Amino acid sequence: MPDRASVAYFGAGPSALPTSVLETAAASLINHNGSGLSLVEQSHRSALSGQILQNAKDSFLKIINATADTHTVLFMAGGGTLQFSAVVYNLFTAWALRNPERAQNGERGACEYLITGGWSSKAADEAKRLIGEENVNVVLDSRGYHHAGEAKKFGNIPDSGEWKSNLKAGKDSAFVYFCDNETVDGVEFPKGSPVDVLGEDPDRIIVADMSSNILSRTFDASKFGVVFAGAQKNVGSTGVTIVLLRNDILSLLASGGSLPPKLTPLIPATPVMMHYPTISKAGSLYNTLPIFDVYIAGLTLTKLLQRDESGKTALEQQEAESDLKAKLLYDVLDKYENIYRVVPAKNVRSRMNICFRISAPGDEAKFIKGGEEIGLLGLKGHRSVGGIRISNYNAVGVDSVKKLVQYLEEYAKGI
Repeated sequence: MPDRASVAYFGAGPSALPTSVLETAAASLINHNGSGLSLVEQSHRSALSGQILQNAKDSFLKIINATADTHTVLFMAGGGTLQFSAVVYNLFTAWALRNPERAQNGERGACEYLITGGWSSKAADEAKRLIGEENVNVVLDSRGYHHAGEAKKFGNIPDSGEWKSNLKAGKDSAFVYFCDNETVDGVEFPKGSPVDVLGEDPDRIIVADMSSNILSRTFDASKFGVVFAGAQKNVGSTGVTIVLLRNDILSLLASGGSLPPKLTPLIPATPVMMHYPTISKAGSLYNTLPIFDVYIAGLTLTKLLQRDESGKTALEQQEAESDLKAKLLYDVLDKYENIYRVVPAKNVRSRMNICFRISAPGDEAKFIKGGEEIGLLGLKGHRSVGGIRISNYNAVGVDSVKKLVQYLEEYAKGI
């Protein structure tokens, strides 16, 4: 049986976690802080649980350089997928609250989507299901812009000049939604994009799914109305989702506004477990939240904050490390481009999910098996697309990446 130190795990999620975090969490699973009780036995409404939640929220805000004066952090269940629905319910309603007269006259804010991979596509489909296709504006579907000319495949993000004109004016838009990093297809928006274009209209609310690259690079929280991330990539274990919500949006939703009781067409009522004001008012404890998973997230956030390098924040340091690891991997893949074919276009290659194919038939299974034999695990591509996928999340160390780079070198030379 291999021990933990001999294994490098590159799975796409649940992902690797720091060993020190797991060791602390394991002790708390038996006896949390000398209480005689496991943390999973503690009441979610206890002072202890409340402090765990608050510490995690405070740490998250500190890392991203935001404050409670401008943003609220919620911990919710249901994963990122629940937010596909929650975003629509809350922000479709928020537009009507901002524009009661237009809503009374039958107008609705457009829910707008940049589709660049499987997850943003699913989010747009959910919006159509909930509020009808007539209220959804697909600003971009990148399957029409494949860099290698493969029809109906993701792998590229065209320049904003190709899609910017498809945007509604901010006053007519409920929100614009994008997925910052697509795990299945290995596509990531370059840093600062598309916010640089979307943010030109101050009335536009920008929503980002950052589930798979949150805390891997800095971002300006003030530019976003909603950011959400499933914890199981860079923050913690499965079971909780972090939602960052701008306070003015939360206040508008909480006020109820001056909407008439009945509108035609109907604006659907938000289910209580997706209603941001309800979750916020209850301090993320409207129902029994998995506090143990919040605790693991909090430990991970604390560990990130402990990074100390003169002149750089914790997140700036993590960004530099993430970029370095990605460069090491892409450099060796490009070195042997006759053997390894990186799937996405070069300018939108993900730093978090490195997706590639091996040219010779049957070699992908051989590559995965050979990696497993030396402790390189989790390299199989997503079931919907196949291939090889290296997930380069925060807890994957530089040494683990170097071990994989050596294997990629040796495999290529052995063919």
